[in-house]
Amino acid sequence: MRGRFLVLEGIDGCGKTTQLQALADWLPASGLMPSTANLVITREPGGTSLGRALRQLLLHPPEGSAPTERAELLLYAADRAQHVQACIEPALERGDWVLSDRFSGSTAAYQGHGRGLDQELIDQLEHAATAGLRPDLCLWLAIDPVEAARRRAGQQQDRMEAAGLRFLQRVHAGFAELAQRNGWFTVSADQSREQVQHQLQALVTQQLGS
Repeated sequence: MRGRFLVLEGIDGCGKTTQLQALADWLPASGLMPSTANLVITREPGGTSLGRALRQLLLHPPEGSAPTERAELLLYAADRAQHVQACIEPALERGDWVLSDRFSGSTAAYQGHGRGLDQELIDQLEHAATAGLRPDLCLWLAIDPVEAARRRAGQQQDRMEAAGLRFLQRVHAGFAELAQRNGWFTVSADQSREQVQHQLQALVTQQLGS
């Protein structure tokens, strides 16, 4: 039996890392996964050895060497192509479940809405990188960008996080648009950590329980 593919999406400061770990702790004992399945935890960018090198170039490039907007898009596409072929697809074919911190929705939101790049080009690159692979479930942790920025105040920022509030507002609007698609579900990240955790578990059980 083919495995299941779950993705958490959202802007930095939404609590995604915390909730991803909570899901990773809960899923194996939830009764949803077959007893023979393993849970693979991964992320974008950086879910493979090549991806970790690309992540460094994308988020922490050498001074004066930040990628241009189109180069940024192509680097994310390269990371995803490697991620799908080397990590995600083999795991799903084994019957394992995959839980990923970001996938193609982030490119549509950040590079499409945030950077203003051509959506048709983004769609073409997504198809080439994923070979048509789509998550079984996309969970968007929705939070006001002002609140997200407040939560991250004083923390070290990567290149994307440092792009400014207006950029994050455009990204947020992009995620809100994506969340209207089939397979996407929204959870308000303004709630307590426990409330968000319980809602995520309920959604996963409802959508993937047999």
